[in-house]
Amino acid sequence: MDKRKYIRIKGAKEHNLKDVSLDIPRDEFVVLTGLSGSGKSSLAFDTIFAEGQRRYMESLSSYARQFLGQMEKPNVEKIEGLPPAISIDQKSTNHNPRSTVGTVTEVYDYLRLLYARIGIPHCPKCGKEIKRQTVDQMVDVIMALPERTKVQLLAPVVRGRKGEHEKLFAKARKSGYVRVIVDGSQYELEEEIKLDKNIKHNIEIVVDRLVVKEGIEKRLTDSIENVLKLANGLLIVDVIGEEPLRFSESFSCPDCGISIDEIEPRSFSFNNPFGACPECFGLGFKMEFSEELMIPDKSLSINEGCIKVMGWQSSNKEDSFTHQLLVALSKEYNFSLDTPYEELSEEVRNIIVFGTDKSVPVHYTGQRGTGVYDITFEGLVENVNRRYRETHSEYTKKEYEEYMTVTNCPVCKGQRLKKESLAVTVDDKNIYELTTIPIRDLVEYFNNMRLTSQQERIGHQIIKEIKGRVGFLNDVGLDYLNLARATGSLSGGEAQRIRLATQIGSGL
Repeated sequence: MDKRKYIRIKGAKEHNLKDVSLDIPRDEFVVLTGLSGSGKSSLAFDTIFAEGQRRYMESLSSYARQFLGQMEKPNVEKIEGLPPAISIDQKSTNHNPRSTVGTVTEVYDYLRLLYARIGIPHCPKCGKEIKRQTVDQMVDVIMALPERTKVQLLAPVVRGRKGEHEKLFAKARKSGYVRVIVDGSQYELEEEIKLDKNIKHNIEIVVDRLVVKEGIEKRLTDSIENVLKLANGLLIVDVIGEEPLRFSESFSCPDCGISIDEIEPRSFSFNNPFGACPECFGLGFKMEFSEELMIPDKSLSINEGCIKVMGWQSSNKEDSFTHQLLVALSKEYNFSLDTPYEELSEEVRNIIVFGTDKSVPVHYTGQRGTGVYDITFEGLVENVNRRYRETHSEYTKKEYEEYMTVTNCPVCKGQRLKKESLAVTVDDKNIYELTTIPIRDLVEYFNNMRLTSQQERIGHQIIKEIKGRVGFLNDVGLDYLNLARATGSLSGGEAQRIRLATQIGSGL
């Protein structure tokens, strides 16, 4: 028997295997069958795959192994002819709402890289193509601010990077700079600044502080040039009492005056704050408390217990604080707690659900005695929202979630990314639009993509990788899916085929 043609297993005793010895032919499609609990998985995954993986790990350097951890040797006397192994697990896919077909197959990583390298940025407001900004244009915008406006010119030298950054502070101090802003707080460079090396930080060096008036153009120009040199073409103008102005030598809209940050692969990641929609944090949807779920039977009155949401079930009992608060509201806005909820005026229902700016005197007798409290009612929605945010109990959170509905994010419309990221296009499509194309059509789309000669040169290798991986997904019968599909909605078979396509695409 030629040893090179077989995987020879002797004395496998892992889990419920009873000293199993067998020869499995290599380069063949081999199926292990048997009753549930007969040891199929113990042989395939816990013996053959585990030993193949362990041997591969042992071949790595000791430096590399320290990051991978120790792997247990399976309970088997000997295995011969075993190559490095890959495994498609029998588990279901990740139910994390941030996980999509594109992210688990790594196609989305290549798309992010493609858009960062050859994407054309547009103004998120007017839609015009954004081009480079000159120093003179930056000076003109700052000089157009109201006279006597106080501004600080900041050089953003660190953006979302971990570390203590001691050398950076020392270099800035040596260069003659006096102040620095770290994570929104201003420090003198002479004082000791200790940062947590495991947390991401934002650091801006204060290059100059000016008052807008005639005659500062030359000093302003020199300072801007210094900032651009320090921060690789970026400038933040901190306008006292106003929103900061952002400039970039790379991208700015000449009509709207909108500047966007340098385009990077992380600008297109909905799992990164630099790319995610600030409203839904990259989920594409929001969970919001619903009036219909909090007050399911509107034919009941408040005194009959129409409010069912947690924390308000006792609002129909006279000795509860929530009841006395509603009594105070009824006196102030002239409505009865015995009136069915559906018959209350729209104004009153809005006050109950969304609150009021006016404070009302609440008379309440509790364990500590009787008191009158001036309360500005925040409304049912905000009240239970705050309780939901503040609780640390997962059980309580799940209870609250029964009164919430899932709605598309009103800002990104379910597209997960910042408007600046969605305004970057390749062949007139943004990255989200590309991920919604069915895989069967995506293959054809990449074959016929219209690119300039420069885009073609820069993106050739990336597009080749994308086409290969999308092709594997098409070949394993997933041509009807798209890359934006959430993995939690996939069937078991679809999940297995996605993992298979991922392994094939990695080129192992």
